Amino acid sequence: MDFSKFLDDDFDVKEWVNGAFNVVQKDAPGKADTHAATLVMKLQLFIQEVNNAIEESSNQALQNMPRVLRDVEAVKQEASFLKDQMVLVKEDIKKFEQDTVKSMQVLVEIDQVKSHMQLAAEALQEADKWSTLSADIEETFKTQDLAVISSKLTSMQSSLAMLVDTPDYSEKCVHLEALKNRLEALASPQIVATFNSMSIDQAKLFVKVFTEIDRMPQLLAYYYKCHKGQLVNIWQDLTQSELSLNQQLSEFYDTLVSTWHTQLQWSSQVFKNPYEVVTVLLIQTLGAMVPSISLCLSTTMERTGQEQRLDTLLELYQTTSSFAHSLEAAMLPHLGKNNLLKVNELVCALYDPYKLYQLQYGGLEEAHLLIQISAVPLERGEVIDCAEELSHSVSKLFGLASGAVDRCVKLSEGLAVCGLLKALKALFSKYVSDFSITLQSIRKKCKLEDTPNSSVFQEDWTAFQNSVRIIATCGELLRQCGAFEQQLSNKILSTAGKYLSDSYSPRSLAGIQEVSCTERKSATKNPWQEYNYLQRGNMAEYNSLMEVLYSLKEKGTGNSSLFTEPRAALTRLNQQANQLAFDSVFLQIKHQLCLVSKMEVMEVSCVCLSGFHMQMIRFECRLSV
Repeated sequence: MDFSKFLDDDFDVKEWVNGAFNVVQKDAPGKADTHAATLVMKLQLFIQEVNNAIEESSNQALQNMPRVLRDVEAVKQEASFLKDQMVLVKEDIKKFEQDTVKSMQVLVEIDQVKSHMQLAAEALQEADKWSTLSADIEETFKTQDLAVISSKLTSMQSSLAMLVDTPDYSEKCVHLEALKNRLEALASPQIVATFNSMSIDQAKLFVKVFTEIDRMPQLLAYYYKCHKGQLVNIWQDLTQSELSLNQQLSEFYDTLVSTWHTQLQWSSQVFKNPYEVVTVLLIQTLGAMVPSISLCLSTTMERTGQEQRLDTLLELYQTTSSFAHSLEAAMLPHLGKNNLLKVNELVCALYDPYKLYQLQYGGLEEAHLLIQISAVPLERGEVIDCAEELSHSVSKLFGLASGAVDRCVKLSEGLAVCGLLKALKALFSKYVSDFSITLQSIRKKCKLEDTPNSSVFQEDWTAFQNSVRIIATCGELLRQCGAFEQQLSNKILSTAGKYLSDSYSPRSLAGIQEVSCTERKSATKNPWQEYNYLQRGNMAEYNSLMEVLYSLKEKGTGNSSLFTEPRAALTRLNQQANQLAFDSVFLQIKHQLCLVSKMEVMEVSCVCLSGFHMQMIRFECRLSV
């Protein structure tokens, strides 16, 4: 036997064992057990010789130490008298140290040989175990003792690790996997019964067994299947009841919260990572619901009228959001890097059913607002009634706009700002159009477009008075529009502003992409607060949102341009109202001029202008009040 290989620094036990067995299989196949025993005996004898050599070297080193100490002492005594010989003494000491280092190196090499030989002996013993265990495993299975069977399979697995380079290694692997499958099949009825009854002691036994045979994922699959099936059955019973979808979701979410706390308490006594296990249970349950939440949402939205559709969606989303807040409060103290990805997956599974409708929020909000504003009357039979309705419509208009902002925040945490702005612009455009039509109707009722007729003329300043009231209404519209724009800007920054990265720059698409990556990283803080459906569904709208946020942050909320178009439309509306007032005044002048002859034009004009001056004084007094 060549023992020189044990001195190699890159000595490989497996390679040496496999080489020894390859020689036997070529020369004398079928005598592997005998050869293994012979090799073990030879290695043990050689180990004994190495031990003797180590002992002799150690004795020699101990015998040399007193002499060395005496020499050193002599050197110390002569040092004060032989300064001129110090260099020679140092050289002698250095030479002695070098000789000692060589001796220690020899000892280290001998110890390495010993360690390698011990490893080789252990490897041979493990290899020898495979044959013995393979022969005994069938008898072990007859006992149906899971712990004993698992122990045998674990030993076979350790032995197989030493036989990686043997020709029949793959066959042995297949054989071992088949034995593991038999064990799993044997234990499966007991596993299901254990998880259904929630027996802690029995569950711990199965965790130990399946951990030893590297089958823990399969055991967790049994756990998920048992409890997921129970929860899915509860959901199916709820969907077949007469309850509304909101009530069904509310009751099912209550069940999930109760399940979280119950299963977490039980899993903490059984599994090593209970929080991740129970989180995966909720994820699989949400994914296995039949019918799915997405399908239920779609069916409910189709059956809901256009006017109630947005309110129904918001009600369902608030129910889901309340459930998410309950889970967040329960999970947040235990949120860590190990289960962060699973929590993020749970958040997506919970909120993704609403993603389609959140992306359609702009259209839904616009349709809702147009229906609501169409129900606001602006025109009545009499001009004074029209002026009254126009005045009352201001509060209704901004009440609708404020309600839209609240719905946007509740449904999207401000992410749907672009859709909200589009809906608000449509609302103001519709309102301005109806207001303008009402002004045209008032002009007709006041006969401002008719040719003056002196024969039927009666002096009437009510049209001018109503026009003044309409001007005041337009002024209130402009004032409230500015205040609402300021409030909207602040609301947007306080809600969606957290998604804007400090490194964002609108100069290039690279800057936008950088923000996206940054925001994904920020999701590692708390997935419950960082869910972003735009990044998962519409990056173009997300980039538009970033531009809006960046503009508000740079210019300040006091200089925002969110409502440029509505403000311009209201300004034009104010001009129309002023024109109505002037036309109503000059209508009286035209009628007065028709009452006199051409020679009396100047005198009558002075009288009319004097009357107009008095009305303007009254108008200024009304405005000051």
